[in-house]
Amino acid sequence: EIYSSALAELAKKLTFAEGDTLSPIPAYAAAIEGIEDHQALAKYPLQMIGFHTKGHVHSTYPNVAQLQEAAPDEVWINPIDAQRYNIKQGNKIEIYNDRGKIHMPAKITQRILPGVVAIPEGVWSKKDEQGIDIGGCINRLTSLRPTVLAKANPQHTNLVAIKAI
Repeated sequence: EIYSSALAELAKKLTFAEGDTLSPIPAYAAAIEGIEDHQALAKYPLQMIGFHTKGHVHSTYPNVAQLQEAAPDEVWINPIDAQRYNIKQGNKIEIYNDRGKIHMPAKITQRILPGVVAIPEGVWSKKDEQGIDIGGCINRLTSLRPTVLAKANPQHTNLVAIKAI
C-alpha cells in the first residue's frame, strides 16, 4: 500500500502536538527527541529505548525472585559507550535527563548499538530517600508527549545521559 486512505482519514480527525504529522504515504518523521535534536544531544547524548524482557510481562511479575534471578532488570549498553563512560559489567549506573534519574546495574553487550541504551519496560518504581528511582522504572525518564498515531507512551524516543556511580 503506497497511499493509506485510513491514515489520511485519521490525520483529519486526530489532534496533534505542535510539529507532529501523520502522513498517508511512507515518509520520514524525525523523532521528538532524536538524532536531529543537536541542542538536546549536547546535554543528553544517548538514545534511550524500552524493551520487553523475558523476566516479566509489562508490570506483571517483576517482584518474582526466581524471574529476577533468571532475567535481572539491567540497562543495556554497548561496549564502546561503556568504555567511554568507564562502566564495567554489573556496575550500578545513573541514567538521567531533565525528567528524572534512575539507578540500575549495567549489562554490557554488543546486542545494542553504540549511542543507545535499552531499559526493560514494566519495572516497578521504587524511590530512595533522595527521590532517585532505584527500581529502574523507565517512565521516570520518558516524555509525557504521546506518540503520533497510537497516542501511547514514547519509550523509544527519549534522550538521556549516563554516569557510573
